[in-house]
Amino acid sequence: MPPHLPHPARDAADPGTGLGDLPEWDLTDLYPAPDAPGLASDLDAVEAEAAAFAADYQDRLAGLDAAGLLEAVERYERIETLAGRLGSYAGLRYYQATTDSARAKFNSDIQDRLTDATAPLVFFALEINRIDDAALEARLAADAGLARYRPVFARIRAMRPHQLSDELERFLHDTSAVGAAAWNKLFDETLAGMEFAVGSDRLSLERTLNLLTDHDRARREAAARALAAGFAGEIKLFARVHNTLAKEKEIHDRWRKMPSPQHGRHLSNQVEPEVVQALRDAVVAAYPRLSHRYYALKARWMGLEALEIWDRNAPLPFEAPRLYGWEEARAIVSAAYAAFDPALAELAEPFFSRGWIDAAARPGKAPGAFAHPTVTAVHPYILLNYLGKPRDVMTLAHELGHGVHQRLAAAQGELLSQTPLTLAETASVFGEMLTFRALLSRAATATERKVLLAGKVEDMINTVVRQIAFYDFEGRLHAARRQGELTPDDIGSLWMEVQTASLGPAFRFMDGYQTFWAYIPHFVHSPFYVYAYAFGDGLVNALYAVHEEGDPGFRAKYFDMLRAGGSMHHRDLLAPFGLDAADPAFWDRGLALIGRFIDELEAMED
Repeated sequence: MPPHLPHPARDAADPGTGLGDLPEWDLTDLYPAPDAPGLASDLDAVEAEAAAFAADYQDRLAGLDAAGLLEAVERYERIETLAGRLGSYAGLRYYQATTDSARAKFNSDIQDRLTDATAPLVFFALEINRIDDAALEARLAADAGLARYRPVFARIRAMRPHQLSDELERFLHDTSAVGAAAWNKLFDETLAGMEFAVGSDRLSLERTLNLLTDHDRARREAAARALAAGFAGEIKLFARVHNTLAKEKEIHDRWRKMPSPQHGRHLSNQVEPEVVQALRDAVVAAYPRLSHRYYALKARWMGLEALEIWDRNAPLPFEAPRLYGWEEARAIVSAAYAAFDPALAELAEPFFSRGWIDAAARPGKAPGAFAHPTVTAVHPYILLNYLGKPRDVMTLAHELGHGVHQRLAAAQGELLSQTPLTLAETASVFGEMLTFRALLSRAATATERKVLLAGKVEDMINTVVRQIAFYDFEGRLHAARRQGELTPDDIGSLWMEVQTASLGPAFRFMDGYQTFWAYIPHFVHSPFYVYAYAFGDGLVNALYAVHEEGDPGFRAKYFDMLRAGGSMHHRDLLAPFGLDAADPAFWDRGLALIGRFIDELEAMED
């Protein structure tokens, strides 16, 4: 499974708030220290084994019989596992303190070394793609062990129409460390080092974003204006990052004959472009009955003629301030998981007890939250920035879902465990739904139920509507960049177009909001990643409806789905539940659930 990018930031923990002891990673399951002898010997082993692999197989793959090809795939997988372990360790140490120059150097040095060491492996996919279809099928049919890797071959061969010459592919591999990866690092380190002046305080990005959920409206406004001022101060750099990466992508796409900027992401996600288009169109068509309707309702609750951008995630006026200590959050999520199936809670428990979660905030720590699968021979690690707010409890439930999914899929092995992004959000969003339903069932008053419903609707709008708006923004950005260099104002105009359309007439937009595209990491790290959130939410809403309808085999089928990892297409994974993502009605079913929650909230006004 690919490492997960930080989810939309929900901020970091603040010492002295009574949250309890927040856990920190214990990375010794990967390596005991950056200077550990085992780490150095593993680096040497990656270099030696990759070179030996190339010596044994380059220009020979097409002539291997089934047993020989299986041996080659298994050797390749072992090298990938070893390299992944090294890269994960260096990356996770860096995420803990991205402004620490020693950690940044260590991470860069490891990544550079791995790029050089794995360069001899580039031929593998290229030669797999030159094997005749009938010849490859004959080998797969002849050996059950090899046939197990059929999805891996399908993934590789999906790139056949877009494959370049061997020399060019090796060149792109060798220059990757000084291309997008270098711009990604500049972006990360710039954001991590920024401070925002809110009153007399100078706060990190995470802590400033967190103030947008403060009960004090003046405090929220001050944070929003501080963000705008901070982004404006670096806006030329952020525009340069986006211009460069979009141009680099255009060059790569042109050489590879990709039909659209989005196409490469669809291939890696193993999803048909028409399925994503159906999702996008369904969500955009639903803007008026979802986000527009909900935010009009929120404006009435807040007694405002129009919402400002600092009101979007504001607490409701009838919502009492509530902080959840770490142990309480752990108990809530664990109980919700156990109520669905005790095995789910058992899979989540080691994250809490064995140092697999890093929850506290520290200066320079990576923003947001993610679950990194590392490698199947070890286990995932979860990063949070825990502040104790209700949304932070949901973030914990979300990331634990990723972690459980990654643990279950690990049995597939390194190459088959890698779930495409569209399916990688399944267990995470399902974990959130389980936790939300558990809290809703415990609501003691109508007001408490209303607060929970409104919070869930806002989270779903952020996951579905906001992410599809991001997807449209990216599409417009990449299309516009093909016509020439974009100024910060050009990018800001594209941002405001999609924000106005998605948020609707309930909002006024302050001057400066046009810069808020600048801090979204997905646009930089993984173009067109964002629709996976909406895909996952719609998929889980449909799945949960099947669960609520009382399918007696649901739990077993759900666990089978998670165990499958990347070994099955979404069509085959959903078939046991009677669902089909290619059916436009599938997405309407998921969106209807959000609509029903808003219906209930409106009914509470009567």
